[in-house]
Amino acid sequence: MMTVLPVIQLILLSNAASNEVKNVNLVVVEKDYSESSRLLLRKINANERISLVKTTYNSKEAFEYLQANKADIVLEIPRDFEKKYIRGEQPKLQMLVNAINGQQSTVGSGYLQNIIGSFNGELIQQVKPNQPSTQLTVSFRNWYNPEINYPHFMAPGILAELTALLTIILSAMNVVREREIGTIEQINVTPIKKWQFIVGKLVPFLCIGMLLLTVGIIASKLIFDIPIRGSVALIFGYAFFNLITVLGLGLLISNFADTQQQAIFVAFFFVIIFVLMCGLFTPIDSMPKWAQYLTIPNPLAHFISVSRKVLMKGSGFWDVRWEFIYTIILALIFNTLAIKSYKKQV
Repeated sequence: MMTVLPVIQLILLSNAASNEVKNVNLVVVEKDYSESSRLLLRKINANERISLVKTTYNSKEAFEYLQANKADIVLEIPRDFEKKYIRGEQPKLQMLVNAINGQQSTVGSGYLQNIIGSFNGELIQQVKPNQPSTQLTVSFRNWYNPEINYPHFMAPGILAELTALLTIILSAMNVVREREIGTIEQINVTPIKKWQFIVGKLVPFLCIGMLLLTVGIIASKLIFDIPIRGSVALIFGYAFFNLITVLGLGLLISNFADTQQQAIFVAFFFVIIFVLMCGLFTPIDSMPKWAQYLTIPNPLAHFISVSRKVLMKGSGFWDVRWEFIYTIILALIFNTLAIKSYKKQV
């Protein structure tokens, strides 16, 4: 549970979880059948990420493909498309996008718009070769992940997620397990203080979490060849405070739970919120303002941010100082509450 399963999850999730859209199903309603429309179709067919499912003359048939979820986009080329273009009337293409999957529709329509823009430039040169045209050319480079390798982007985040979530669940089950099997009474009659008891419960899981992080980084490097541009010591330094934070929350949950099942359910309540609002799958900047503020007390969001910045960008301590500050404050709050809420009584 603490070593094999996280590595398997890291391998599976890093390959499966991707924001990349690799296949967009397209149906074209062809009503012009001109040389220009055929040129456009050839350019669409040449794109590896767009699959031309059907070319038809019937708009109703194309819409049925959209309704049956067999097409992501329907592109309609109107009659007299080429003639209107030659006459300078600026003909319009209609694009119907299946927006059930918002990401698929947004990225897929962007692919198609880029193809149409390239086609438009070629058509201007063919139809009006002597007419000077001024076109804006944009050159871009992808920094930190030049090949847009999604495992490189996802693996650091998933590694941080698995390390934090496994430790919070294990710690949430710990004190309540002592209570269930009856050994907590033996501990309570000893002269140890409450803070000593909490520290004693925290340290073993802290060591386990650091070991799990070590195994995860090695596995990520060997399997996905993730870049390690920053200091690994900085990652472990931050992980130390982050694990203390999530362990404090887990022990706080365990103090109030009566059974392990109850502790697991309460822990999963926080786990789901942490995962959905950590920025792993949805960028935090794209969330509403109120949701962005709610990510501040989310230790998982800070862990993912630090792991990506340090491993992929090579960021130093000053670049991640606010993540350290927030995490240390959260660690103090959660562990203080865990100590205060522990009832040392028989």
